[in-house]
Amino acid sequence: MNAPVFATLGCRLNAYETEAMKELAAAAGLSDAVIVNTCAVTAEAVRKAKQEIRRLSRDNPGAAIIVTGCAAQTEPETFAAMPEVARVVGNHEKMQAGTWRGIAAPDLIGVTERVQVDDIMSVRETAGHLIDGFGRHRAYVQVQNGCDHRCTFCIIPYGRGNSRSVPAGVVVEQIQRLVDHGFNEVVLTGVDLTSWGADLPATPRLGDLVRRILKLTTIPRLRISSIDSIEADPALMEAIATEPRLMPHLHLSLQAGDDLILKRMKRRHLRDDAIRFCAEARSLRPDMVFGADIIAGFPTETEAMFQQSLQLVEDCGLTFLHVFPYSPRKGTPAARMPLVRGPEIKDRAARLRGLGDVALGRHLAAQVGKVHRVLTEGARVGRTEGFTEVAFEDDQPEGAIIEVRVRGQDGARLLA
Repeated sequence: MNAPVFATLGCRLNAYETEAMKELAAAAGLSDAVIVNTCAVTAEAVRKAKQEIRRLSRDNPGAAIIVTGCAAQTEPETFAAMPEVARVVGNHEKMQAGTWRGIAAPDLIGVTERVQVDDIMSVRETAGHLIDGFGRHRAYVQVQNGCDHRCTFCIIPYGRGNSRSVPAGVVVEQIQRLVDHGFNEVVLTGVDLTSWGADLPATPRLGDLVRRILKLTTIPRLRISSIDSIEADPALMEAIATEPRLMPHLHLSLQAGDDLILKRMKRRHLRDDAIRFCAEARSLRPDMVFGADIIAGFPTETEAMFQQSLQLVEDCGLTFLHVFPYSPRKGTPAARMPLVRGPEIKDRAARLRGLGDVALGRHLAAQVGKVHRVLTEGARVGRTEGFTEVAFEDDQPEGAIIEVRVRGQDGARLLA
């Protein structure tokens, strides 16, 4: 019997959950199976998921194909209709030990449903799975799942459910265990990270969690993944200003630079809010580096509106751009709005990415000659505190924090 094969599509949270599923599947004794953890963020993501399922079926003849993740949650019938697929498992079900026991021994357990996808909106708790990190240098800790907001372009709340938080004590305990296992950096992850705590007693905020982690654990480097800047609380801003172990890198969910488009997206911030936040954070931490998600070609976006997004890169001082060409998601309000022509969307995405390359190049050039503390990710590569990639001339031990002087850059990373 062959060990299960796992394929992960999409975000870091999916990658984290794949690691948890590996442990659950192994404990259940599952074999001769391929588990595909899908993404639903765009229509293209769903298309790629189906393409990957067909490829994995060809490469693993005789193995049962099990499809899970956000696309399986939002479109179970799509994947159930594929002849290659043996099972479709929802996002809540994939984190349950009983699900995997049922798949591994259906006759014994009595679970024979080909589609196991329940109402994700009825889930009230984040699954209690804890893994001791993955990779050997940086660990990811899920502290939140789901989203209570309904941006008009986004299908993810229907794949992840409403917002649920992991209690602070559980998070602190896991992070200290990761430190004891040798990890020097932990990244807090979630679907809507700044909503952490709203469903917990006394409604703590993300900044409270960050300060508690730094007070009660010995983690050398704590990093926050994508946040919604309009929800940044005072305690988080204080931590940015006063906690050197909190890394000076924030990835912001900005999405657009034009106020009318932001309103049509049903975002909770306006252009000036984003600019003001970046200026404040940089005043508190001058070495702060920003990344951002930006959508190109949202419905009704004119060229003048798109120019506002281009200008936002400069006005916010963004360094790392994650550009999404807009694609309609069935079931979302934006899909019913007047669409921008496909070639224009493609052109705008290319222009945004080109501007992102310029912004990254400017950032890299400014680092030459400086000394940085770098977490090594492999023998000859690592990341600065601001998450800039660094290549080394000599082999280094993986997962160590070393001090380097930057001697140059190649347009994509620093050379040290």
